[in-house]
Amino acid sequence: MPELGGYTGKVLRIDLTKGVSKVTELERVLARAFLGGRGFNAKRLYDEIPPGTDPLGPENNLYFATGPLVGTSFPTASRFNISAKSPQTGILGDTNAGGHFASEMKYAGYDQIVLEGRSGKPVYVHVSDDNVEFRDASHLVGRGVYETDEIIKSDLGDRRVQTAIIGPAAENGVKFAGIFANLMRAAARTGMGSVMASKGVKALVVRGTGSVSVAKPGMFEGLVEEIEDQIRGHEQYWGRRRMGTTRILLMANEAGFLPTRHYNAGTFEHAAEVSGERLAEEFNVKGRGCFACTIPCSRFYVVKSGEHAGLYGEGPEYESQGSFTSRMGNRSLETALKANDLCNRLGLDILTTAESISWVMELHERGMLTSEEVDGLDLSWGNGETILALIGKIARREGFGDLLADGTRVSAERLGRGMDLTMQVKGLDIIMADPRGLKGFGLGYAVASRGGDHLRSEPFLELADDPAIGERMFGVPDATMRLAYRGKGKLVSYFEDWNAVIDALEPCKNIMQNMEILTFDLASKVIEATTGLQMTPAEVRGVGERIINVERAFNVREGIRRKDDTLPRRFREEPLTEGASKGTVFELEPMIDEYYGERGWDLETGIPTAETLRRLGLDRASADLSKI
Repeated sequence: MPELGGYTGKVLRIDLTKGVSKVTELERVLARAFLGGRGFNAKRLYDEIPPGTDPLGPENNLYFATGPLVGTSFPTASRFNISAKSPQTGILGDTNAGGHFASEMKYAGYDQIVLEGRSGKPVYVHVSDDNVEFRDASHLVGRGVYETDEIIKSDLGDRRVQTAIIGPAAENGVKFAGIFANLMRAAARTGMGSVMASKGVKALVVRGTGSVSVAKPGMFEGLVEEIEDQIRGHEQYWGRRRMGTTRILLMANEAGFLPTRHYNAGTFEHAAEVSGERLAEEFNVKGRGCFACTIPCSRFYVVKSGEHAGLYGEGPEYESQGSFTSRMGNRSLETALKANDLCNRLGLDILTTAESISWVMELHERGMLTSEEVDGLDLSWGNGETILALIGKIARREGFGDLLADGTRVSAERLGRGMDLTMQVKGLDIIMADPRGLKGFGLGYAVASRGGDHLRSEPFLELADDPAIGERMFGVPDATMRLAYRGKGKLVSYFEDWNAVIDALEPCKNIMQNMEILTFDLASKVIEATTGLQMTPAEVRGVGERIINVERAFNVREGIRRKDDTLPRRFREEPLTEGASKGTVFELEPMIDEYYGERGWDLETGIPTAETLRRLGLDRASADLSKI
């Protein structure tokens, strides 16, 4: 596909069972219909993975894909998606990370890499331009992410290779283990590391000497300059550069939707002690950005005193910062940094790990679980020793950690109690924002294709609490009022389409969406300048809608229906009792009705209609779902 810019035009398929690889051509029709990244993975997952496939069996492929902007000078274009059927949820699995892996993959010559089958022995796969090598990884088994990265670079004699690595948690069969690039860039949701471990692969290592060209260089460079100016002139620029996402915690606390002691409250009395402001002032020593980054929002930290003196690393992001502090009732920022570091080294998804621990603490608080059942650990809110001990036990599947290692939904089933208190949707644990105080985000959790997730929609406009924006964009003032529920179906469907496009093009969503940079109008111009494909803004949004619907079709084949698009009972029935969001509950049913109406899905079942699927060119999905 050399006539299109931005793409290498090649897909690398690696058969681990046979120890061979082959290169196939990227189909032009796929590029136009799905653009890249998440879109490529979703379409191939639907086409190639039959319903009922064992997520940890050799028939479940693992897809790595990046987008047409990656490898160019486009601001923040650094990301890649990894997808498979999820061992944690049993439905669509997908995760995304930044850093430098994606650009190196493009320079090696590939838009997508597919791991198929299962190796008979532990290996790591080294892709260097046209050469694919299966290298013995027996000496890496059981080693942590950081140590593995160092050994691989030493083995290859090349410090410039980019690695995507699993830790011991994945090797030990933890269902929510992730894949880690650049040591700390976590593609950790939905258990993609567990899938990679099931294939006998410790790491995917890439090195490229190629380049990426664009279709219209003059137009492209003009757009790059325009976007860089927008980013640097944005009111959020310096806050993001100084604190990254950790700037959210105090804002969430003030608004009353900061999950505290396992969502029993929306404010944390020790928020200032664990805030991004304190982190920046006392711990951060240097900023760091991903490839082509215009706003380096990541940070290196050093703990200089106390129990964890000498600890250093990158991050954390808000989800880790909040999950290991307010979510558990822990006021020690140093303990949270240590917990973040442990999860990175062991290869664990932070959100599910933290939900598992805070769930256990609430069960104990309610008298539903004794310390003796949890290996004698003190389960009091915020106990730092218990937090760190349980992280290790989960990663090793040791003692009570074995029960927690499949995710909270399965943990509750095995324990025989506490299911109503698991804060998960479709098996995936939700983030650090209470949906009673953010109704659009809550609807996004309920309907997201990978389970209880915010990044599929992230409708940040409701934080404006400005009815004029809702009226102008959606014809419903309440759509952009965070405590209102009307108009949220319109809001969430719009943002889902927008985020799907960004996940396909693969720049940074925090910048391109949250700072309102890469709108459908601008994306239309960027796609033309980069690839040469001419698409109207409406057609660009249609790509997002197509991705959303093919993901839904995959989940419908696996049994997902309207009953699964829900939230935990606490949010639907128990009002928040304090803070700026006091007295609110989540009005699920009217929001789901409106959302399905916007999507063109059947109101009773949540299945996309044949008309909707055919309009989007998803004829195979239409035929498949018509049989259900």
